[in-house]
Order: sequence, then structure tokens, then C-alpha cells
Amino acid sequence: MNSASIERRPVSSDEAIVPFKIDVPQADLDDLNARLANTRWPDELPDAGWEYGVPRGYIKGLAEYWRTSYDWRAQEAKLNELPQFMTTIDGQPIHFLHVTSPEPDALPLLLTHGWPGSVAEFLDVIGPLTDPRSHGGNPAEAFHLVIPALPGFGFSGPTNEKGWNLSRTARAWAELMRRLGYERYGAQGGDLGALVSPELGHIDPEHVVGIHLNAATVGFIPWGEIDPAELATFSDREKASLARMQEFLSDEGSAYFKVHANRPQTIAYALTDSLVGQLAWAVDRMHAWVQGPIEEALTRDQILTNVMFYWITGTAGSAARFYYENMHMAAEWGRAPSATPVGVAAFAEDVAIRRYGERGNNLVHWSEFERGGHFAAMEAPDLLVGDIRELFRSLR
Repeated sequence: MNSASIERRPVSSDEAIVPFKIDVPQADLDDLNARLANTRWPDELPDAGWEYGVPRGYIKGLAEYWRTSYDWRAQEAKLNELPQFMTTIDGQPIHFLHVTSPEPDALPLLLTHGWPGSVAEFLDVIGPLTDPRSHGGNPAEAFHLVIPALPGFGFSGPTNEKGWNLSRTARAWAELMRRLGYERYGAQGGDLGALVSPELGHIDPEHVVGIHLNAATVGFIPWGEIDPAELATFSDREKASLARMQEFLSDEGSAYFKVHANRPQTIAYALTDSLVGQLAWAVDRMHAWVQGPIEEALTRDQILTNVMFYWITGTAGSAARFYYENMHMAAEWGRAPSATPVGVAAFAEDVAIRRYGERGNNLVHWSEFERGGHFAAMEAPDLLVGDIRELFRSLR
């Protein structure tokens, strides 16, 4: 689909955008607590640590906090302070936050989360991005934020038909921005969002002014063996990124990916029926991808709120299907790079390597940080906000 397909026609009555509030039935929360209280725990080898997966002691402590101390209603109220909406695009319900800036000349910016995250990933960056005047920033660098839940994730799910891959999602995002009346906008994303956002540069180049990425992989890493002569030119930073990439692509690092991409329905039964199973499945990757110990990188409330978006909506299976759809989509090899400017923030635990990003993107900005990991909006929101502002400073 090219830019001509995203026509700026008037919004019709069947493209309604309606206000939305999260209101989880109390019966569902009671069921959650009962499941936690009645968890059937597996055995564990002595001194196994994280070598075999998430340690039982860690997950039991987190589950007990979930049951006795975590306050979903407080998190729900916090989320409901933000303007939320629902619309239907290409037959699929789409839930999104739409937080406008008090600055009249703010640039619209679309933020896309990844897995095992949610729209709640961005709670700490919303204020600084929309209202820099109140957060020690330059009011000329304000953004109107549009933060959708990926199709099949959270309140945008589950998906109801095959084919919801990154390209179809990007087309839906372009349509969403059209419905909101935004003629010029930027896009930002990490993890799966770092796949969807660049696609907007191909699908809607007439309206996308720039793309900012973190936790970037495809399009920013090598495929296959690296020529020894090229490897000899790698900096220490590039060698460290390559080592993390190789670990990610190993059987251990990509086990979750292979399950999602090949047997999403099979894993859906376990994740949808077992609350602690879903928690452990998410925590396993959170632990692997954050900088330092997970208990220092993320708060327990941040972990649990993101997991809640999968549990209360029953979308663990449809979120996994997103991987299947992407691995079974028609490849678009050989197409010319988009001319849309791209900027990358490479945090301490990221795998992106600049030289590979330059080969397939109009890369105009690159930052490297010694702090922060895969979940930059939660781990290092100050750095992420600053880097987004820096990229778009010259693109407004």
C-alpha cells in the first residue's frame, strides 16, 4: 500500500471515535485473587537461580505482592485520568490514548509499544512530552500523543481474523491519524513498535515527518555471518551489541519467539488459564532485557500493570499470534529504503548497530546511552524523552 492509499477524506459516521474508560468487573478481580491463592506451584532444583528460568522464590514473592498489596483500582484510576478512545479500523477494534498538549503548535506523535508491554509502558513520558513547559523543557518541543494498543493486545484485542501483521498494523495507524485529522506526524516505537513504526515511512511518507526507535532489531542488525574483515573494524560498543544479538538469536534467547511464531494457539491455553504462568512468561523476558536486576530496573507495579493488560483482556494468545503473522507475511525484499528520516536511541542493552541501520534507512540521528534497557520508557524515561525531542527538533 503506498501513500496514495491513505487519502485525507472526511471522516465518515462509520469511522466513529468513542470515549473509553477501563472498568474491570470486580468479579474478574476476585477471580484473579482466588487463582493466585490457589496456584499449583512446580518443584525447583536447589540453587537453580535464573539458569532454568524464572526462580520460584522470585515469582512466588511477586505473586504474593500481586494478591495482597497490588492495587489494580489505583492503576485503573491513573490510566483513566488520561483521555482514552475506541475506534474500529479494518474490522478490528483499536484502543488508544489521545493526550493533547496545551501548546497549540505541538507536533502529533504516535507511540507504539511492544511485547510483553502495553500502553502503560509510556506513563512516565506522557507528561514531559505533552507539556514540556511544566517539566523543565522547551514548550516549542511539545507533542500531541496518540498511543494505540497493538491489534490483539490489551483492549484492542483479541484479533478476529488472520493477517494482522506489522504492515496491516501500520496501515491501521495511518488511518487512525487520518481520522484524528493529523496531516503531519511523527512515529516512535520500541520492540514490536520498532517494526511497525518504520513501516509507516513506507506506507504514509507524505504525512510522516520522522521516525524515532529504541529496542530496534530488524533493519538494524546483520543477518548471517559477518565477514571477518568487517568484524575487525567493529568498535567495542558494536562488539557488545553483536554479542547481545547473538544471545538473543540463540535457542535460549529466542525460545519465546519461536513458540509465538509457530505455536501461538498452543501457548495461549497455558497463558490464558494460568495467572502465574502468564506472569512468569512475561517476567522471563523482562529479566533478560532490562539493564541490571529486574527488581532494580522496574517496579513491581510496572511489571504487574503490564501483565494485567494481557490477563484482564484475555489477549495472551492473540498477542502471540502477532509474531506468527509477521513470520508468515509476504516478504518485501529489495524495496528501496523509505526517504522518511529515522533516528535511533541505542540504550545499554539494545542490539542495534549503526552501520547496518544506515544501509536500509534514511538514518539522520543516532544516540548511544550507557543507561537503560529494552523498556526505555520505563527504565530511562528522561533519556528517551530527551532523545525524541532532539530528533524532531529539526523535523517540525
